[in-house]
Amino acid sequence: MSTKLGIVAGRGLLPVWLAETCQQSGREFFVIALKGQAEAGRFDGLPHAWVRLGAMGRAIELLREQGVGEIVLAGAVNRPSLLELKPDLRTARFAAKGFFSRGDDGLLAGIVKTLENEEGFKVVGAQDILGGGLARKGQWGGVAPTKRDCRDIERGRAVLGALAAADVGQAVAVQDGVILGIEAIEGTDRLIARSGELAREGRGPVLVKLPKRGQEHRVDLPTVGPDTVESAVRAGFVGIAVAAGATLVVEAETAIERADAGGIFLVGIEGSDG
Repeated sequence: MSTKLGIVAGRGLLPVWLAETCQQSGREFFVIALKGQAEAGRFDGLPHAWVRLGAMGRAIELLREQGVGEIVLAGAVNRPSLLELKPDLRTARFAAKGFFSRGDDGLLAGIVKTLENEEGFKVVGAQDILGGGLARKGQWGGVAPTKRDCRDIERGRAVLGALAAADVGQAVAVQDGVILGIEAIEGTDRLIARSGELAREGRGPVLVKLPKRGQEHRVDLPTVGPDTVESAVRAGFVGIAVAAGATLVVEAETAIERADAGGIFLVGIEGSDG
């Protein structure tokens, strides 16, 4: 029998998808829904508890009470300042190690290390629970990128590759070779929105989203889905390119349908490190 799974849930559909997968397979699970991050009502009817982001001690206590052995971190999370976090004792001890002063990769690596080496849990990737769901290479829907779009994709791929060592973000918006925006702390949806406002006349921009070189693939794997597509359509983007085999695609069929309806392309490409 599979070990009981703890789903630490931020925003988006991925945590719900994981819970539904567990239900379908008969695997026991428990959701730690992060206050101010996960959407209200999303886990109604599922075994869950709401915990604020700075209450690491309470979250671990709940996971132990529930008999959880494996943990998956899923969904987008806004990164607060330490002042906003109001850390409990366990979180404060974690912060004292300097992980909050690092980039996202450094912070997440610290969380994984703490959960595994100090708390005795095993951290697993969402893709391991889902048994798939990773982006396939090539064009997915009925809309194909133009030659200009392909040049923008390559431009975005090169920029993300160059930024990998800086641990900045996973996405970039490109229009006619011009970088309209690079994802930072705001997340992909806000990157799309502000880049759409900066777009110039003519064919719209392209979103390129890739994992950083050497990134821990069990946590913070790039994720796209219907919500990403809708954001891109609203902002006037012409397409989305993601890393094949290294990007989670939530509700792929729905995402493709919405992309086709919105007239934008979805493609899987090689990552920034080729």
